[in-house]
Order: sequence, then structure tokens, then C-alpha cells
Amino acid sequence: MPFRLFSFSLLIGLGAVLGHLYLYRRLVRQLLHGRLPRFLAIGVFVLMTGVLGFRRTLLDALPEGIAGTVTMATYTWMGVALCLVIALLTLDVGRGLVAVVRRLRARPAAAAAEVPREPSEPPAVDEERRRFLGQALAGGAFVAGGGLAAYGSWRAFSPPLVTELAVKIPKLPKALDGLSIVQLTDIHVGHFIQQRYMDALVQQTNALRPDLVAITGDLVDGDVHSLGGFVSSLGRLKSRFGSYFVTGNHDYYSGDDEWTAFLQSLGIQVLRNRHVSIGDAGGSFDLVGVDDWSGGRRRNKKGYDLNLALQGRDPDRASVLLAHQPANFKVAAERGVDLQVSGHTHGGQLAPMTLFIGLAWEHSAGLYRHADSHIYVSRGCGFWGPPMRVGSPPEIVKLVLTA
Repeated sequence: MPFRLFSFSLLIGLGAVLGHLYLYRRLVRQLLHGRLPRFLAIGVFVLMTGVLGFRRTLLDALPEGIAGTVTMATYTWMGVALCLVIALLTLDVGRGLVAVVRRLRARPAAAAAEVPREPSEPPAVDEERRRFLGQALAGGAFVAGGGLAAYGSWRAFSPPLVTELAVKIPKLPKALDGLSIVQLTDIHVGHFIQQRYMDALVQQTNALRPDLVAITGDLVDGDVHSLGGFVSSLGRLKSRFGSYFVTGNHDYYSGDDEWTAFLQSLGIQVLRNRHVSIGDAGGSFDLVGVDDWSGGRRRNKKGYDLNLALQGRDPDRASVLLAHQPANFKVAAERGVDLQVSGHTHGGQLAPMTLFIGLAWEHSAGLYRHADSHIYVSRGCGFWGPPMRVGSPPEIVKLVLTA
């Protein structure tokens, strides 16, 4: 197992252990009484911790049908547990801050007292009241966490928001001024996202009347045999200059060569480290596509190759680069690329990752600029892992190029 994958699995396992211990201490012990209910809760927590920590090994050993059910249950519980932890942590941090403020206020009052008082016994603790308050707070956190999970699930499966913005490209021919590129990315067709979602996504995209559709990777989480029927909806995309696809890291996991052939059979052009001309004699620009940034780390795979993609291109022509990960943007900008269109980050997808994704990626979500070049990083149309989005709603991006 590669070191990076092992480290990621170890981190997931450690987070699962700590999260479940916290939930047991703050939720189960407060709300459940009796040995049997607590024992069952411990059993569920131990089972889910083991599945999360050794998910890949376990799923590879299970039959396909059972593995799918386990995957859906595991990811759903992961999202619910995270929402419960967020609600409890918010409550505990709030209580801690209130306690600190009370102590700070009490100190000046005590120092100002001039008459010494006789020492007195501390007031008796009402255990029944303390137990009731603990249960009430735990119950409130449970309701809040459950509500957050329900909202996140609704947001994940509801239609993506449409983000429309103009990007100035000085080298763009005036004949193409106003050309629109609609970006679909990180759909993650798989156990959760299937036919109904794909049909609605295609309908929503066509309603935007794009000149060109760019599908920038992480399309699937599974093989062509299992998911080809759902992905075939993309063959109904309509645009002036057609649809184009570049690979993402999950597409490599799912069989990049097989998916490339399948998409091409749908009439979708796949750009694997190459460029094509978009337009006609009246005006055109170069659409450049590269394989996923991490694709070359897999055995016998070439992966990202910007030099090959730009080979033979006239640098005086306007260019748009499709690249799944928002990596190497500044190098691409220095090579004359006017606009890079990327995804991969999901904008964090779920709080609190939405707060920390910027630490991992310099360009994490939205529009950025370097010299005369731009990059747009989409939050993605779908989701990966927990079927929820909180703080980072899905989006379809419509980029209008202006000269």
C-alpha cells in the first residue's frame, strides 16, 4: 500500500476512534441507561470504527452487492457522526467560554470586597438537577446534529447552484466575445448519484445554453459495467462546440482507459495531454486538456504532462486549460495559458473542512488571478464520501469569455 494511502487510512481510523469515544462520553452516557443499550451502542461504534479504518481492505473482500450496501451505510454514518460531533463541540466550547467569562467577572468583585468573610461550606450539589441538565444538553445537541445532517443531505441531492461570471481574455478573438463554457466537475456517479440525478443535471446544463461543456474529472466511482448506464445521460448534453472531458484521480481508480473509450462513444471528446482548436475561420482559441495531476503515480500511467498538451501550439492564440486539480496553475500561466478550469477540492464539502481547505490548496474555490491569467476552481456538482454538503453547496459553473 502506498505511504500516502496508508497515512490517509491511518488518519481516518484515528479520527473515527476519537470521534466515537467523544460521542459515547457526551451522548450515549447521557441519554442511554442500562447495560444493554450502552452495550449495543458500543458495538455499533466499534463496528463503524473498524469499517472506517479498514474500509478499502474490507470492501475488496466483500461481494459487489454487499460492498455497495456497506459503503452507503458507512458513508452515511460518517456524515451523521460528524454532524453530531460538530453540534456537541459547539455546545461544549460555548459552555466553556461562558464559564471563563463568569470567572473573569467574579475576580474583580472578590478583590473589591473589603470585609473579610468567614469561610463557609460550598453549596450542596444537586445531582438530580445536574443529571437533568446534562441530558437536556445532550438531547439538544442530538437534535441539532441530526438536523444538520438532514440539511446536508438535502443540499447534496438538490440541484446545484449556478455560478455565472465573466472572465476577460485579451487574446480572445472578438468574434468569440461572449462565448460560454459550462463546467461540470466532481459528479462522482456511484452508489448515491445515479440516473435521476444525472438526468436532472443534464437538463439543468442544457437550459444554460452553453457554447461548450467542460467535464473536469472525478466523474465516477466505479467501473463502466456498473455505472455506464447512468453516465450515458451525458450523451444528451447540447452545445455549439461540443463536450470535452479530462480525467480526475477517481477516474483513474475506476479505470481511466475504459471510461475514456466509453465517453468517446457518447460523442464526448477526451483531452489527454493534448489541445484542440475551438471556433472557425472567423475566430478560434485553443482548448487544452491534461490528465490528472496525480495520475502518473499509478503504475504504467503517464499522468499530467503540460508540455505535451501545449506542444505545437501558437502562444499568441487564446487558450483555456482543463485540469482536474488546481495544481501547477502559475506554471501554466507563465506558459501562456489564459484561463485554467479546475475542481477536485469540493470547496471542503463539509464543515469544518470548509474552513481548512484553504490550508491545503492555494486556490481552493472560486476565481483567482495570476498576472494576466485566471483560474476558476469549482466546488463540484456532486459529493464524495458522506452524502452531505454543509457550508459548500454544489455548483454548475458558467464562464463567459470576454475579449
